[in-house]
Amino acid sequence: MNGFVLAGVAIAAFAAGAALVSFRYERELRRMARFLDQREPTGNARMTAFVRTRGVLGIARGVNAELDELQNERIASQQARQAFQAGLTCLSHDIRTPLAGAQGYLQLVEDEADPAAKERYLSAAAHRLDDVRVLLDDLFSFAQVHDPSFEVAYEPVRPADVLGDVLAGLYPQFRERGWEPRVLLDDEAVVQADAEALARIFRNLTANALRHGAAAPVIEQRGGRVTFENRVDDPDAIDVDRLFERFYQGGGARSSAGAGLGLAIVSQLAASMGATAAASLEGDFLRVTVELQ
Repeated sequence: MNGFVLAGVAIAAFAAGAALVSFRYERELRRMARFLDQREPTGNARMTAFVRTRGVLGIARGVNAELDELQNERIASQQARQAFQAGLTCLSHDIRTPLAGAQGYLQLVEDEADPAAKERYLSAAAHRLDDVRVLLDDLFSFAQVHDPSFEVAYEPVRPADVLGDVLAGLYPQFRERGWEPRVLLDDEAVVQADAEALARIFRNLTANALRHGAAAPVIEQRGGRVTFENRVDDPDAIDVDRLFERFYQGGGARSSAGAGLGLAIVSQLAASMGATAAASLEGDFLRVTVELQ
């Protein structure tokens, strides 16, 4: 009889202990759920574990890891928005400045009687308006390549032909600088690419060399690899890791035409065709290479 009593007491004690453990777990889980429900989405609070078992600690660690990741993503998103807003502010200034300059020259034309002076003022105004056109063209292209509906149209393309056409179109700019670029082309190479996108890539790379180079570029195309190399005045002012970022301009200078979007467009267009764009500095020479598939 005593054995049955002892067994009953043991069972009752075990049941009471199990109920107590279950209650503690239930209370801990409720506390954790309440923490997740009440925490500030942008707060730094992290989940704690009062029940120090492996399972509860694992839950807390997992939740905190997710909260850390969400916070990092939120910070990165905020920084990206701030950088984008700063870029738009600079772009707005870059557009207004040449417009104001053109307006000033046109006012001088109205007040000037000398035909030769009028011609100079009109030429200067046209130059300022061309700067605006370049900025708006870059902005439109940047928006276009980031449109989710943007698609490339693959076809057999000779890079040498596309590059030759681009360089011919920009010959007046080279002549104005007094430069004769050194061009090495592989006429036989054919790649699958979007001819219009490829032309835009080559045009932006050539324009970048014209705006920021210190000497005529060397442009070499071998197969699907196209390299633009030119000397720069201040290589220390160039962060090659940021060259393909939108709105980036080496050294923070915004004195030349362009919104800092040209190389960002190059990178995006290359990626859309399964190609790559990379930059490197060797001494005072900047090299940008596009690898077509």
